[in-house]
Amino acid sequence: MLDRYVSKTSKSKQMHKKAKRVLPSGVSYFLRYFDPYPFYAATAKGSKIVDVDGNDYIDFWLGHYALILGHSPPEIVNAVRQQIENGTHYGTCHELEIILAEQVVKMIPSAEMIRFTNSGTEAAMYATRLARTYTNREKIVKLEGGWHGGYDALHIAVSPPLDVPQSNGIMTGAQEDTIVIPFNDLEEVRKKLKKDNIAAIIVEPVLGAGGGIPADKEFLKGLRELCSEKGALLIFDEIITGFRLAPGGAQQYYGILPDITVLGKIMGGGFPIGVIASRREIMEHMDPLLYERPEFSFHGGTFCGNPVSLTAGLTTLKLLEDGHLLNQLNRQGDKIRQQLYDIFEKGNIDVYITGVSSIFQTHFTREEVRDVRSAFQADRTKLTDYHMYLIANGVFFLPTKIGVLSRAHTKEDLNKILLETENYVKKSQANL
Repeated sequence: MLDRYVSKTSKSKQMHKKAKRVLPSGVSYFLRYFDPYPFYAATAKGSKIVDVDGNDYIDFWLGHYALILGHSPPEIVNAVRQQIENGTHYGTCHELEIILAEQVVKMIPSAEMIRFTNSGTEAAMYATRLARTYTNREKIVKLEGGWHGGYDALHIAVSPPLDVPQSNGIMTGAQEDTIVIPFNDLEEVRKKLKKDNIAAIIVEPVLGAGGGIPADKEFLKGLRELCSEKGALLIFDEIITGFRLAPGGAQQYYGILPDITVLGKIMGGGFPIGVIASRREIMEHMDPLLYERPEFSFHGGTFCGNPVSLTAGLTTLKLLEDGHLLNQLNRQGDKIRQQLYDIFEKGNIDVYITGVSSIFQTHFTREEVRDVRSAFQADRTKLTDYHMYLIANGVFFLPTKIGVLSRAHTKEDLNKILLETENYVKKSQANL
């Protein structure tokens, strides 16, 4: 399998050798590295990425799950081309800020006002600060396996071993007011938070890095009730689920409203963006005309509200607004999760398929996967082998990460992943 990959990617191998001289690990983000070296993309269109060696890959990674319309969709390319002619970055107020903010407020049930950021990490950071400001409390609660970017206070207990820091350089004080609670275990959460006076709970309605695991509706409902009881805020990190599960995100899909919503990825239409959204009384704490220090919660950034990102984002949301495309992708997601499970079951290979909507992940285990602990108890080596087999045969998953569907995926694309999965199962059986 690796020999096949290496034989097809000689130019990528040379590029990675050069890259290691100027980029740690030879990449811009270590998440993108995989053994023996990552391939280097040259072009991307629709559902396909083409690497520097000319190999085509059907892409289920899709730019960290941001490209729900596929690569370089014509509507986005045309709109962005026109905006670039008008200006790439103003650094002043402009009408697109208002129009896109109105569109987000229209689509996201809990949103009355928003602020733009440049990334999901920034959005999560500013949302945390806003929650602390509004409640005048310090403790923030996050879920095991939840990924909220690189912000120090939330960069904890993402992957097992959960008690080992995710990074060096984070001061103890940055996380001393962060409480970690288990995912999908409401009884344990209530026990753990019984005596704590908390500012907020931040949760991914579907764990992304944690294994593509949906929260139980009753679990999210319980978190909502717990926050209301304690006078704390519930923050939904919808950077992956926003505009994917439904036009109004996971909060529409589950029928549970958070106090603050963090958005990104799909929201940018393929360009950098993040969003903090909430009701007016909370968001107005970002207004220094209404709140002086120390009641004021700062937010800002040079590229906040960049017109190119906003143009791409507005074009995307208009295409998703009526829910037709998302309903279609949700049906396809239900179908492909079942089809993949059936292929492995027929081959007598134990798997548990997680996901919801157009999100899916394979776990090589006979046990139910309900949280990050059970996800990482599955055979991760076998998962890497499976994904590397797919890559070597023209289907791209970033090894061990979830896959997603896009408008660009064709029936032939979906048949290809099923065929190569069948081939993988046959190969596995032959090696027993």
